[in-house]
Amino acid sequence: MSLRVPLDPKAGEETIFDALIAAREKYGDKEILEDQDRKPLTYTGLLRAAFVLGRKIADMTAPGERVGILLPSSMGVVVTYYGLHAHGRVPVMLNFTSGEANIKAAIKASGLKKILTAKRFVTQAKLDDLLDDLTTVAEIVWLDDVRKTIGLQDKVYGLMAGLMPKRFRVKTDPSSPGVVLFTSGSFGAPKGVVLSQWNLVANCRQVAQHIALDPDWIVLNPLPTFHCFGLTGGVLLPILNGMKAFQYPSPLHAKQIVELIHEVKASLLFATDTFLNQWARVAGPDDFASLQFVVAGAEKVKDETYHLYNTKFHGLKLLEGYGATEAAPVVAVNHPDRNRPGTVGQMLPGMEWRIDPVDGISEGGRLFLRGPNVMRGYLSADDPQSIEPLAGGWHDTGDIVDIDKDGYVAILGRVKRFAKIGGEMVSLTAVEGLASAVWPDSRHAVVSIPDSRKGEKLVLFTDRNDADVARLAEWARSHGAPELAVPKKIMRVAEVPVLGTGKTDYVSIQRLAEIDKAA
Repeated sequence: MSLRVPLDPKAGEETIFDALIAAREKYGDKEILEDQDRKPLTYTGLLRAAFVLGRKIADMTAPGERVGILLPSSMGVVVTYYGLHAHGRVPVMLNFTSGEANIKAAIKASGLKKILTAKRFVTQAKLDDLLDDLTTVAEIVWLDDVRKTIGLQDKVYGLMAGLMPKRFRVKTDPSSPGVVLFTSGSFGAPKGVVLSQWNLVANCRQVAQHIALDPDWIVLNPLPTFHCFGLTGGVLLPILNGMKAFQYPSPLHAKQIVELIHEVKASLLFATDTFLNQWARVAGPDDFASLQFVVAGAEKVKDETYHLYNTKFHGLKLLEGYGATEAAPVVAVNHPDRNRPGTVGQMLPGMEWRIDPVDGISEGGRLFLRGPNVMRGYLSADDPQSIEPLAGGWHDTGDIVDIDKDGYVAILGRVKRFAKIGGEMVSLTAVEGLASAVWPDSRHAVVSIPDSRKGEKLVLFTDRNDADVARLAEWARSHGAPELAVPKKIMRVAEVPVLGTGKTDYVSIQRLAEIDKAA
């Protein structure tokens, strides 16, 4: 059991809204939030907008009620999130890319009755049919219509609340829910994660203690706020540390994002390997000149991506990190002055961890975490109002990791991402690495299916149309990789399925492999 660095004891527990108020006091009433509509808000502007919108929503909800938010990264989603907190409601962030079945499951699991969304977003994202389906399980509240009801009295209320926010906000406890999120579903059905207000604020404090952040920096956030990386990294972290948070609605718009980085003079960028690779391919050598460094999380960073950023962008530092929705989400991250590619850096201050051995796996072990950022628990499958607490406060990540003598964490794979072939444990993540070494410009995913002779068989899915087993086997032999790590079956696809967050969709890939086996 280990604790590398304690969290600064001066960082007393705070609620999300009080942390926002404290940030205004510390950094002054500066511009703190902007999106593509180019109508920036100061801290006071954000507070006023949150109070006014939040009061309207409070009129149609009960104290402590969970309220769904179905919006892209924008000033609107930030104002709505803080508006719910100003009046003691609990935001439930809904993943609008996950499909009707998963969204309905999230609605049922969280027990929410109302969903807040916007007509312009629904129209532009072509979600009209989805919203029609959702009306059968929840009430849709159009924020466009709510804003039309804001009158002079509401504006006066907002002015007063902005001057004296602690007198107007509903008092809550740091241990009360800060958000309900759903895990990405990469390896199974999404789970409802309840993060306390202090979990989220603490994670922002941990990152700021680990890496010095300049209040003059600008963070560009194109990641969705239904993903914890987008919510904490792209919204809460910058705002609570005096940095402007520029919100952009989709990470898929590579050309527009590259232009925005240059235009707004972004200092920090948080993204996944998939998106960073896409953006780098359309960017010119000087387009990222304003960036101090880039932080990658949610999936392993490929060697090719490191190479791109090191060569094309004049040695721009790409820092790989590691997190989990259940940890709000950042657990470890490399440091600009202590960057060790191939690892996810060192544990954040305040993180406790232990590594349990796993039968059949000789290197590393199963990582368990405890700390101020680790969730209260999962939503109970039987009762939306119940939370299944963690035994002893420990979260089982399901990840196999190794930590060296300097405290750098290497992610070796997931417990579920190992196959047992001929009695030997084989890391599917390592097999994907083998495929990436042979065909670095393509995307690959490996799953296992039952095999009558050897227990399990590896199946490689790839968008490389000339991929073949012989080439993989040749590379494995010449580099000393075991023969067991070579997939005996290759499925060539136009696109390897991914989730809205950019992570590989292993659920869909496993289903395709099983359908093919049965055919």
